[in-house]
Amino acid sequence: QVQLVESGGRLVQAGGSLRLSCAASGRTFSIYAMGWFRQAPGKEREFVSVISWNSATPHYADSVKGRFTISRDNAKNTVYLQMNSLEPEDTGVYYCAGHKYGTAYAFRPDSWGQGTQVTVSS
Repeated sequence: QVQLVESGGRLVQAGGSLRLSCAASGRTFSIYAMGWFRQAPGKEREFVSVISWNSATPHYADSVKGRFTISRDNAKNTVYLQMNSLEPEDTGVYYCAGHKYGTAYAFRPDSWGQGTQVTVSS
């Protein structure tokens, strides 16, 4: 397991931008595929994005494609989610997730952050 801590969530107006960060502990960050999930009130947790260990294969849910960008800096043990053109439907708790030895094609998280709240107002 790796410990993950998200930050950056806040209230933002529709159309605005927000950058989430996820800091990982330990020295094995680079062997984890990393990604983001989100959960809106009353809804199931849903996949948002994933990135491979070497950033070669980012992938996005259709709902955020073209608006969100995932990236990582292995030297800093950090993964980011840049969110642009935010919509009220993007509101929810965003969770950072990691899958040891995972890939962008087979992402089954075994580590989760505590979540950070993102609220997009109309």
